[in-house]
Amino acid sequence: MQQCHTGLCLSVYVITFVLGFPANVLAFYTFCKKVRQKPSPIDILLLNLTISDLLFLLFLPFKMHEVMNNFVWDLPYILCPLSGFIFYMTIYNSTFFLTAVSVERYLGVAFPIQHSLKRRPVYATAASIFFWIFTILHLSIVFIVPYIGPQSDTSTHSANISSPPAENKVCYENFTSAQLAILLPVRLELCIVLFCIPFLISSYCYINFIRILSKLNHIDRRRRLRAIGMALGTLLVFALCFGPYNVSHIVGFIYWDSPKWRDQALLCSTFNACLDPLIFYLSSSAVRGNVGSVMKGVKSHLNRCLSCPMLGGVCGGINKPAKDKKHKQEEINTI
Repeated sequence: MQQCHTGLCLSVYVITFVLGFPANVLAFYTFCKKVRQKPSPIDILLLNLTISDLLFLLFLPFKMHEVMNNFVWDLPYILCPLSGFIFYMTIYNSTFFLTAVSVERYLGVAFPIQHSLKRRPVYATAASIFFWIFTILHLSIVFIVPYIGPQSDTSTHSANISSPPAENKVCYENFTSAQLAILLPVRLELCIVLFCIPFLISSYCYINFIRILSKLNHIDRRRRLRAIGMALGTLLVFALCFGPYNVSHIVGFIYWDSPKWRDQALLCSTFNACLDPLIFYLSSSAVRGNVGSVMKGVKSHLNRCLSCPMLGGVCGGINKPAKDKKHKQEEINTI
């Protein structure tokens, strides 16, 4: 059984949750507002990417509990395949939406007139629905694998899916030979279809996006550099967050066993949920505006909190003579 070091796993999960959840909530609010006012294909795609990240983050506490419990699953068994399904499904969902964003960006600079005439929000909506259905169908293997094996034909396990098919105290680990015979080829297929092909498409789109954008001198230099930074950042996130985990699929298929470092590679994919908001920030002026407003509000609140005690002492010292004088005048008037 491959297990990640408890301290390392828990640190990555906590950092991802603490940084990713508020950032994605802010992005979710921004894109919902934009889609309601004037929907555009890029906003619809980024909204779905945000929903995918939020869904991932909402189920991340189950992983935290598992790690803190020394990887022993003591929660209701139905939560094991469900949390695993959400965990892996949203990871691969992100690759599709990042790829769709790269295609949208490339078409916007390569064929600006034709693309502006044909771009419709309904196309982005249809693509988003397709991505969700496609990843859900592919990652449903998480629900099937635990019931593969010599005991899979018994009526007890088919009748009660809320209990483990075997007395396993771990979640989605310790696979049998029969389970690996199904799981390893499926993992390879996931690597090719849900990572390699999207990554190649994104690389083609963003490399050409940068090449075209660098030749457009009429665009403001600051905007051009920000767009290029967004493209390079997205490719970097794509490669670093999803690359190691998918390489483990290839290694596992070659050696016909799950690599011992597979869980560590999965931590890189976990970080994606708190790096996506950086892409949102570079991609959307509305997100940048909201982030600026939030930071301004936090800064002013901190300034008030820090200055109030000092001002209170100063103001108290200044107002005290005035108050004493007023009190004495009241006494005189009373007399």
